Amino acid sequence: MDAEIVQLAEVAGPYLTAAAGAYGAAVLSRAEDATADATVNMGRRVLQAVWRRRDAAGKAALEAAVTDVGDDPDDSDAAATLRHQIKRALRDDAELRAELAALLPPPIQGTVTINSTGDRNNVAHTIGTAVSGDITTPRP
Repeated sequence: MDAEIVQLAEVAGPYLTAAAGAYGAAVLSRAEDATADATVNMGRRVLQAVWRRRDAAGKAALEAAVTDVGDDPDDSDAAATLRHQIKRALRDDAELRAELAALLPPPIQGTVTINSTGDRNNVAHTIGTAVSGDITTPRP
């Protein structure tokens, strides 16, 4: 499978799970919700973009996968099945790949390893300067 498709599905995964967990299959027809957080709304937009481009069989499979995640958002197998449905849709539709690539944030490139030991250690990624422990002023 194309690496771009795998990356898009992986980036979309948390959004899909959040949206399906919040609304179940209703997310496929639900309008944007001002009270929902950005993650849920992004997942809704991704799912609806895929939904619009699927045939009847594809819509049924997507709806079943979304329903399973909605029933149990912590089920990793259900989440994997939903990502697989997204991959299948992306594989079949270059325009959808372009639409989702423009919609989703870019994937994090490379591997990030953060080790933190000791008292009062905090860990963060991509925030700029992080200050922890007894030092309250960054040193040059």
